[in-house]
Amino acid sequence: MSIVYLNGEYLPQQEARISVMDRGFLFGDGVYEVVPVFNGHLFRWDQHLNRLQRSLAEIRIDLDWDHDKWQKMLRTLLLKNPGRTQTLYIQVTRGAGVTRRHGFPTEAEPTVFAMLSPLESHLPDSLNKVSPIHAITLQDHRWQRCDIKSISLLGNVLHHQEALDAKVDEAILLNARGELTEGSATNVFVVKDGEISTPPADRNILGGVTRDLAIELINTDARYTCSERIIPKDELFLADEVWITSSNREILPVGVIDGCTVGTGQPGAVWHHVAGLYQAFRQQSGNAGLKPATN
Repeated sequence: MSIVYLNGEYLPQQEARISVMDRGFLFGDGVYEVVPVFNGHLFRWDQHLNRLQRSLAEIRIDLDWDHDKWQKMLRTLLLKNPGRTQTLYIQVTRGAGVTRRHGFPTEAEPTVFAMLSPLESHLPDSLNKVSPIHAITLQDHRWQRCDIKSISLLGNVLHHQEALDAKVDEAILLNARGELTEGSATNVFVVKDGEISTPPADRNILGGVTRDLAIELINTDARYTCSERIIPKDELFLADEVWITSSNREILPVGVIDGCTVGTGQPGAVWHHVAGLYQAFRQQSGNAGLKPATN
């Protein structure tokens, strides 16, 4: 039985309860973070915590937790949920007000929730076993602050369900000008003639931790370079390779978009190289992230 953290308590998931007046439930007034756990360690924890703290600041939730308090809570949670490969989900809402009103309640204390779930790695030891995913393009109907990791995910949910209804794996989103933003739950990279590009991390996308790591690895390795720039829709269909990245899905190649084959339809040479860099980094960092407490 999974043990979760909720407002100072560790308890079985089935016993965790929040107030019906919680603003996360009533308004989607909160933020969240998703962190992969590899080899029992939180991967790129500092980067995930920085993004969580930025999202909290952007929506003006004042949570008086320092780095040490987060570490103490998460080490205990990891100890209570042993597992080498998992996903950590953290959610912080503005808390429960006395009445339902749009303005921020002065009396509310933030609700802090965290849980761990099993994670199946999408990158096996042999990259030759990776199958490309299929995607469709959709007009991006979400709000204009996608850089905040808000729990108000209805737009993303509807976009992703459209992809599932079309029997594909992901929806690649385009703004009103026909420019690439991101996937419904991923960031997107495009490769043409060995040049790697991804949309800039502005308010139109959520700057992913895996996205940022991929850029860092590409530009440090020096075999390829990655630019952040505006990418018109046409470039998706002229690309040699397209990838998606996220904490849970890591780095996956896209083989088909809107029924059109991307490149050869198989994982490309540039993806193989970058995915290999990512795998090596993940293995080297596997024992360096935040680890469980000890008895």
